[in-house]
Amino acid sequence: MSYQTVDVRPIAGALGAELAGVDLSQDLDNEVLSDIHQAFLDHLVIFFRDQHITPDQHKALGRRFGTLNIHPFVQGMEGHPEIVEVIREPGEAFNWGGSWHTDVTFLEKPALGSILYARAVPPHAGDTIWANMYLAYEALSDGMKAMLGSLRAVHGSGAPTRFSEHYKSMHLKETEGAIESIHPVVRTHPETGRKLLFVNSGFTKRFEDMTVEESRPLLDFLFRHQQRPEFSCRFRWRKDSIAFWDNRATHHLAIADFHGGAGGQTDVRRVMHRVTIDGDRPV
Repeated sequence: MSYQTVDVRPIAGALGAELAGVDLSQDLDNEVLSDIHQAFLDHLVIFFRDQHITPDQHKALGRRFGTLNIHPFVQGMEGHPEIVEVIREPGEAFNWGGSWHTDVTFLEKPALGSILYARAVPPHAGDTIWANMYLAYEALSDGMKAMLGSLRAVHGSGAPTRFSEHYKSMHLKETEGAIESIHPVVRTHPETGRKLLFVNSGFTKRFEDMTVEESRPLLDFLFRHQQRPEFSCRFRWRKDSIAFWDNRATHHLAIADFHGGAGGQTDVRRVMHRVTIDGDRPV
């Protein structure tokens, strides 16, 4: 793929690329925005280094791709309800996003994507891994594809307290309770037309018209399959780095490796700001 205004450097064979020559604090013209959007579709997760953006600029960037989601359970940043502050304090044993998942698939219209900005990070540790769900689908046998093509699955948020009970920085909104939605197991990407596997261990509970127990063997196989290393890329965060991923076609995992090890002290405060872009109902 040829890009006219940005330098696109893939970081792995499966997905992921760093984009250079872009200052995201500026008002991007349509040509630059078009190249960023194309790189986003081509590589599924794109990264920018050495960016210096305010909360308003962060939101403005997200709005160039759609309306911004306000998380149904977690309070946003003061004065900026569209920005979720993902904060890990020293000594916390858990890391928000520390299991494989796709964001907010319990919603009727799951996210198009998210833009995550590193405000403070340890000198090492806390990398994030993404995986390509086109490849996960395409690697399945024809028989498995045929069977999954007719299935739909129930995605549930679980109790709202799951978003705060392990994380000191997460402040819950008053809410009526859990949210569930039903989505196709095999989804067609609305922009590329490619088929992809659309279940995830974070929120997919069971298949429609089946019990949790009946669904578990096949779901467990699919979850393991999605996590195969040949489908993935790994990104090492630095302060002022940004990741923008296609939530429709990727999974991700925030690695919780902050404690001990031979590399020195990593148990320090980590602060990330995230905006999430609304998507469409999966088909």
